[in-house]
Amino acid sequence: MFTRFYKIYLIIFTVVWIPVGLLQADDGSQLWLRYDRVSAQIAALRTISSKSSHASAQLAVQELENYWAGQHIELVLDQRKQSWKDGYQIQGNSQKLRITAYQPIGLLYGAYDLLRRQQVGQEFSEPFEVSEIPTFDLRVLNHWDNLDRTVERGYAGHSLWLWDELPGSISPRYVQYARANASIGINTVVLNNVNASPQILSSTYLQKVKVLADLFRPYGIQVYLSANFSSPAVIGGLDDSDPLRDEVQQWWAMKAKEIYNLIPDFGGFLVKANSEGQPGPQDYGRTHAEGANMLADVLQPYNGLIMWRAFVYNPTTEDRAKQAYAEFLPLDGQFRDNVIIQTKNGAIDFQPREPFHPLFGAIKKSKQMVEFQITQEYLGFSNHLVYLAPLFKETLDADTYAYGSNSTVAKMTDGTYHQQGKSAIAGVANIGADDNWTGHHFAQANWYSYGRLAWNHTLSAADIAEEWIQATFDKDPNFVKPVKDVMLKSREAAVNYMMPLGLHHIFAFDHHYGPEPWGDIPNARADWMPWYYHNASTSGVGFDRTATGSNAVAQYNEPLQQIYSDVATCPETLLLWFHHVPWTYQMRNGNTLWDELCYRYDAGVSDARHFQKQWDELEAYVDKERFLDVQKRLAIQSHDAVWWKDAVLLYFQTFANKPIPHDIEPPKHQLEELKKIKLNLKHHN
Repeated sequence: MFTRFYKIYLIIFTVVWIPVGLLQADDGSQLWLRYDRVSAQIAALRTISSKSSHASAQLAVQELENYWAGQHIELVLDQRKQSWKDGYQIQGNSQKLRITAYQPIGLLYGAYDLLRRQQVGQEFSEPFEVSEIPTFDLRVLNHWDNLDRTVERGYAGHSLWLWDELPGSISPRYVQYARANASIGINTVVLNNVNASPQILSSTYLQKVKVLADLFRPYGIQVYLSANFSSPAVIGGLDDSDPLRDEVQQWWAMKAKEIYNLIPDFGGFLVKANSEGQPGPQDYGRTHAEGANMLADVLQPYNGLIMWRAFVYNPTTEDRAKQAYAEFLPLDGQFRDNVIIQTKNGAIDFQPREPFHPLFGAIKKSKQMVEFQITQEYLGFSNHLVYLAPLFKETLDADTYAYGSNSTVAKMTDGTYHQQGKSAIAGVANIGADDNWTGHHFAQANWYSYGRLAWNHTLSAADIAEEWIQATFDKDPNFVKPVKDVMLKSREAAVNYMMPLGLHHIFAFDHHYGPEPWGDIPNARADWMPWYYHNASTSGVGFDRTATGSNAVAQYNEPLQQIYSDVATCPETLLLWFHHVPWTYQMRNGNTLWDELCYRYDAGVSDARHFQKQWDELEAYVDKERFLDVQKRLAIQSHDAVWWKDAVLLYFQTFANKPIPHDIEPPKHQLEELKKIKLNLKHHN
């Protein structure tokens, strides 16, 4: 039986990875930018004008000339509107519209706004007026791309950046990429992996980076690089990289001068230091603040910024969820003004569901930004349809109570409570060289929704989904409604068939695809093992983070401390994150914990199967190639949901010693068969 299961899985998995480029007709490469080019007759009846010769303003004119089927449009720069930043205002009537902006890039954003509204069939009322100012200044895509074109946690082919061909040969996809980002307001890209190769700072590679920066600039996109903290020693030939040594500081100063001579608007560095083996200031007995401030001082004359990641943890008996707080809170207020602490949305590692990171409610004197993972490292790679806007919203709307109620994560990072030079938000990109950019056609919605929320975090996940469906597929309500329903349910479905009720990090080792709650790799770190997080025993399951356990709840502000500490008031979606709970514990619906786990897993499987059925009924609305590709991946998702359900319930049943409820579909596999599955997946490409 195991052999049959394993072969079926591999056959399906292989089918998914047929290169999209072999398909005919619609390969998904147009993303959501499916504008209809206007005819010569329509173009002759209206004018698109701008007095600005700036490249961004001229791009706005070009986009409107090509695709705007409406009335006359005038694009105007108003230097009195400094508070608009890179926002814009659109005003007018049925005869003429005016786009006004403080910066030229605002005119381009306004043009894309109009084209988006036209694309989804919006009626332009009279008089028409809309004003948009982005909620975050820097709207960042972090690429985990390596110089050999592999992509860490990438599931859409190799990297877009053809380093071997640059600077002499330029792929047309670079401009297509910039255009797609500009259309949703993304204005910052980090080109390379946070596990950075020092070679990216070599003169050879900086010449290549310059080409990309020059191409991106008209689209309002500023380039950053991930910097390896040991670069002075590795490529500079110094004895060490101690941030307090004059020679090291001089090396960085010379490197900054070289970069800014090539790229005058270079943004700065993203740094992962003293985490997962990466070098950092602690190697020399220095603090994160001392390391970050050294780099910040070097970049300050050029208005450069340092994004310093708070994702730090070392082998310890301490709860891993507490470590970033323990290291960074004592340094609050010690970072330079041009340093921003980049903190993951949750305290562990981009899990399907986590409580928000406690640092968001604790850091009050230093700048901080939230980091999301758009790429689906823990959510089925590019095989599973999981719409991430609900996850993004869950974090952004979470109340930290730092300044009383309504101190949401969004407001703690967008400048509402902390007046900072530049506010920022980051997302780890899911983009690769696949023709459809993201592997799964529906994964495009996660790139899109991240950009839309980075521009305006008050938008709803439902509205963004509807907008994306209409732009990418079809405007027919008979198609939009069921597809939106699938998208909005998909994240919760994935949580249910993977890790409901606050379970976390019980994935297969290393590649994180599929379940492995029994996982135990010889000599591996405890906090890399699933048992570290689920703590299953005959007495119950879950991680005790109350005062009787690791006391991680103490890192949250009241009333959250009290809410999370009490098993009776803790949200059941986070129950096993904060509590070790008996299998017989009675849930609020009357089920025992064991039965509730069984029903949650079963619900996830049912939803995955429903997604398949729903998509099958919509064939008439979708081109054959995209329809079949999504259909195949939904079949894998449904298959994987059963795999998760069987593996986790059969494993936990060995501790609970209780039957699976009779009204739930019994497992299709044996536990020992499931334990033998060892997928050899290369997540780096």
